[in-house]
Amino acid sequence: MPVQTIYGELKRKLHDVVPDAELRIKAELAEEIIRLKQERNAIILGHNYMEPALFHSVPDFTGDSLALCRVAARTQAETIVFCGVRFMAETAKILNPEKTVLLPSAEAGCSLAASIRGEDVRELKARFPGVPVVVYINTYAEVKAEADYCCTSGNAAAIVRSIDADTVIFLPDEYLAANVARETGKRMILPSGDEAIPGSEDSGTMVGWPGRCEVHEKFSVADVENARKQFPGVLVLAHPECSPEVTAAADFAGSTAAMIREVRESSAPHYMLLTECSMGDNIVAENPEKDMIRICSIRCPHMNEITLEQTLAALRENRYQIDVPEPVRTRAARSIERMLAFS
Repeated sequence: MPVQTIYGELKRKLHDVVPDAELRIKAELAEEIIRLKQERNAIILGHNYMEPALFHSVPDFTGDSLALCRVAARTQAETIVFCGVRFMAETAKILNPEKTVLLPSAEAGCSLAASIRGEDVRELKARFPGVPVVVYINTYAEVKAEADYCCTSGNAAAIVRSIDADTVIFLPDEYLAANVARETGKRMILPSGDEAIPGSEDSGTMVGWPGRCEVHEKFSVADVENARKQFPGVLVLAHPECSPEVTAAADFAGSTAAMIREVRESSAPHYMLLTECSMGDNIVAENPEKDMIRICSIRCPHMNEITLEQTLAALRENRYQIDVPEPVRTRAARSIERMLAFS
């Protein structure tokens, strides 16, 4: 695709978001990435939290974790470049062991995924023998390998409801677990060595874990109240990784894909997203008639590591290759495949 065509499309969508001089540079980078992508029979997957110039130029598919997981499961491309964070690239590798999976930055981790280890899950399973384990997709492969089911924020409640058990272990996001527990009618507990933990016979219990997303835990009820005072009629949309108090104060709580769909279909005079701020920029670019309120703009430092420059380097230098060793990969694949079959 000619660089002028790329620049023109970026200018049309992002003229109110990215300076013109930067758009010209980004268009040149995008042109080279698209050329290399075709040469290498590569596919580029872009998460909804990517920077706008990347999100609107080089990905073959964009979406949330579940949507991109589905694409990764069926792609025929020889190389997958995952413009997201490490646990997402690991998931793609788990589903495609024979393919090359590249993560543009070695620093693109996740505070939530780093909050729990496979050893932690094994200890919980020993304390609650026979209790099914559901892990959020925002976990590393060693944790998925210990799980019975994987889930995303969009299907977590449905998967929990589908499990024939009174007690469920749900890891590692404390707030997502609390929101799912409320939606499914379960009582949420956090394991602690200093308290009595109900056994697996205790009905309606969800055993959580004290992990949090460093972006979503920063949003508060005060943010919602301030928005409503300044912008009457504002539609407040919160990600379920926000606290239960925040999701209760919002008008809508759902996955990134669900929030995007809600904005497209709603006729509210104003919108405020309580999630990673780049997604707001990306929604505005596709819905210029929508009035997006920027009271709370928090950038994920890990998603921020993924840029067009890093993506180009990944294709040029074949970096950074993701590897998930056996038998961890095979065991992790079972929980992911159950999620995909359920969805």
